[in-house]
Amino acid sequence: MSEVIGGVFTSHVPAIGSAIARGLQQDPYWKPFFDGFDPVHEFLHREKPDVAVVFYNDHGLNFFLDKMPTFAIGAATEYRHEDEGWGISFPRPYPGHQALSWHIIEEVVKSDFDPVTCQAMTVDHAVAVPFELAWPGAEEFPVKLIPIAINTVQHPLPSARRCYNLGKAVGRALESWQGDEKIVVLGTGGLSHQLEGGRAGHINSDYDRFCLRNLARDPEALLQHDVLDIVELAGSQGVEILNWIAARGALHGSVRELASNYHVPISNTAAATVLLENRVTVSA
Repeated sequence: MSEVIGGVFTSHVPAIGSAIARGLQQDPYWKPFFDGFDPVHEFLHREKPDVAVVFYNDHGLNFFLDKMPTFAIGAATEYRHEDEGWGISFPRPYPGHQALSWHIIEEVVKSDFDPVTCQAMTVDHAVAVPFELAWPGAEEFPVKLIPIAINTVQHPLPSARRCYNLGKAVGRALESWQGDEKIVVLGTGGLSHQLEGGRAGHINSDYDRFCLRNLARDPEALLQHDVLDIVELAGSQGVEILNWIAARGALHGSVRELASNYHVPISNTAAATVLLENRVTVSA
């Protein structure tokens, strides 16, 4: 049987990719953020997952304001990085796991979700940056990718509870998969930030720390806010916390926080990394 070993939750700011490309990991401005990935590297090296299920938001690459699905799941054999002109080159392809993708799609539809299924899909910095952070310098990525895109751009947005329940449905699908893969879940984006308007540069450390404090131990605490309240609290782009909430929902076992890191600011964004372990006890 497959095993969901845990989750990695991290910011996906494009500037992080630029810092990687320029070798600035030890620069004083960047070092506190990159140091937060040491426990993640140790965990991934020890556990050696085979698949990464990534909850993220597309930034106009596959979907735009005229066609914006609430949820979309990739079912391709391969994904390539084709970002929106940030000047960051991630040339390595991301191998897909088409059979598991279709299993997830079928199971979440049974749970009354209606995702868009994408048999051809490209990915942007919301996937590329976390992969580069998790597996730095890898000539080939050691995991197969299953991307799950959530609308955090075009209103009406899905509620936090709806995203959490989507994650739970994905988690049930992973538990019922008959393969023997180890699976890691990624939630990417945020934390609080706003890039435009009168509140450009908005960061709410109190809300960020509330999310970090409750992600492992009480994820339902994150569901108390209406999505518009989250926009007010975290900023118009800080609503990417929905990706974290969905990813947390996919962890059904005994969840324990192994590491948490918070650094402000990175490119006008509150950046964070959280590592959660997921252990499921199987009855004899």
